[in-house]
Amino acid sequence: MASFDGCTDPRLKQVMQSLTRHLHAFIRDVRLTEKEWEAGIGFLTAAGHITDDKRQEFVLLSDVFGASMQTIAVNNEAQGNATEATVFGPFFVEDAPRIPIGGDIAGGATGQPCWIEGTVTDLAGHPVPNARIEVWEADEDGFYDVQYTDARVAGRAYLYSDAEGKYAFWGLTPTPYPIPHDGPVGQLLASVGRSPVRASHLHFMVTAPSLRTLVTHIFVEGDPQLAIGDSVFGVKDSLIKRFEPQAPGTPTPDGRDLDSVGWARTRFDIVLAPADA
Repeated sequence: MASFDGCTDPRLKQVMQSLTRHLHAFIRDVRLTEKEWEAGIGFLTAAGHITDDKRQEFVLLSDVFGASMQTIAVNNEAQGNATEATVFGPFFVEDAPRIPIGGDIAGGATGQPCWIEGTVTDLAGHPVPNARIEVWEADEDGFYDVQYTDARVAGRAYLYSDAEGKYAFWGLTPTPYPIPHDGPVGQLLASVGRSPVRASHLHFMVTAPSLRTLVTHIFVEGDPQLAIGDSVFGVKDSLIKRFEPQAPGTPTPDGRDLDSVGWARTRFDIVLAPADA
């Protein structure tokens, strides 16, 4: 503890001394053996080796310990009816394509077509025009585009809300999938008898000037995985939405021809808190 007394950055000093205090308390509490310490170092080394620009094993580790959700909780205190935040996940990438309102993020990814629509407003209910809405999701086989080796861009895009704060796009009806479990985090979960499966979800990141950036998902009402549990603890009741099934041939909102396949639709109205909240 005293070794950090000379730190001139008050916040860094606080963090490092608290980390030291809790880490030493943990070692004393469990009477950590040298063999266990070596195993922990080996685990972290393996997590580093498997991490690259498309896979972040340390984010997965943070997620499965609930650390990601705890960090979100202390940094996104409830503000009125603002939409709740949840985990970012390891599969967001920059440079997704832009689509117009009503465009399709699927990019050839397999799955049931789904129409997603809603509005972006502030806490007072005023529309937020030109909010940037990033969306990304897995295909029906449970894989994100970056998990394939052919450099495809699919299941992700961004769009902007219109002058009335409205947005809409075609995506895929989310399905449950396991987080990557072929690495050290997966081995950890298997060792303790925990499932790697995440509840069905669609990712959102919404940004607008003077408003708090929102990172969240929506989840599928009726998904059996909701009762079993989400491997990264990301589910919040307010984010569970009804995905209404539509029979083949049901008219679509934009006239898209889906006579031969069923589709779904859902609504997600987004409320942003002030940036200083």
